[in-house]
Amino acid sequence: MKRMILLLCLPLLCSCAVQDISSQEPVQTSTACLAEALTDPALPEGRAPVNFRKQNGRWITYLQYPELMGGKNEEQFRREIRNIFSQALAEGVNTLYVHVRPTGDAYYDSSIFPRGTALDGEYDPLMIMTDEAHALGMSIHAWINPLRLQTAEQMQSVSDSYITRQWADQGKYAKLVNGRWYLVPAYEEVRKLIADEVTEILEKYPVDGIHIDDYFYPTTSPDFDSEAFAASDSTDLSQWRLDNVSAMVKSIYDAVKSRDSRLLFGISPQGKISANYDTQFADVRLWAGSSGYCDYIVPQIYYGFHNETSPFEATLREWETLRGDSGVSLVIGLAGYKEGREDAWAGEAGELEWIEDDTIISRQISLVEGSSADGYAVYY
Repeated sequence: MKRMILLLCLPLLCSCAVQDISSQEPVQTSTACLAEALTDPALPEGRAPVNFRKQNGRWITYLQYPELMGGKNEEQFRREIRNIFSQALAEGVNTLYVHVRPTGDAYYDSSIFPRGTALDGEYDPLMIMTDEAHALGMSIHAWINPLRLQTAEQMQSVSDSYITRQWADQGKYAKLVNGRWYLVPAYEEVRKLIADEVTEILEKYPVDGIHIDDYFYPTTSPDFDSEAFAASDSTDLSQWRLDNVSAMVKSIYDAVKSRDSRLLFGISPQGKISANYDTQFADVRLWAGSSGYCDYIVPQIYYGFHNETSPFEATLREWETLRGDSGVSLVIGLAGYKEGREDAWAGEAGELEWIEDDTIISRQISLVEGSSADGYAVYY
């Protein structure tokens, strides 16, 4: 039956080809046909990525997984995800960033990383999420945290058949920072592992893109990568670290594009531009201001209008200027999770703003839509 449905759908898919992301609308096909074609293993190269020039994004974080997956079988998880995605679609969301490798564990079929800790059923979460997103005509991007691994306690339960456990035991390619292990991006071996992870995902799943957020260097301490720095020809630690992270970002971009140039790679750095350089060694000016590093960038402008150090509108304008005419899509990350909460980092003027004003997100969306940005994404 599935083969017959697929054959009936082929003329429709072939007539549409891939969606042109210069358009705001996705490929217009029957969602039933689209779902069948995208999941049929006989057409691994025949699928058309679904992406939007104007993104309205939503993050689906691993923090939700204990509730979504705990004690759930495949059908129960599918029903939960379908409800979440359908509600997001009703709210105008067209792009989903779903966590697939948050803390050194994989919520997909991986030979590189151990099974996701919140998953206790015998099913493939990413395949289900991809099926359900595409059935609704939504774009879905696999969200990974390239450098963040397990806590020290969790790592003890990871089999030594996994390279990350071996590296933690060796203490060279992975370092312990404040009780958690992180990969060291200074090493080519680490960057290759991350690129291999991306390739593994794209070979197994019809996702529309790869997405990373702001977990770059976990510390400014020179001890974190002192051995690698000493072996380098560099004398400028900060610039060397910026180059290391950019090399990692470039390797992910290249892995995505080598699989299919139509697939997208996006980065979501922290919203304060200077902090990217001062604390995480993330060269956002390079990534957003030139080609070859990412297709879209989603700065987390998680600030109210009265934030004393990074007021929303001024920060938005800074990112517009930074992106310039590079061709990289600028999608603005918004803090839906702050609604109704005290913002202790906003200073006296903005501390209670999210409690006293329930129109912040809607006003921010209006500003974004009137700016040169290419959409927005909300984190709840």
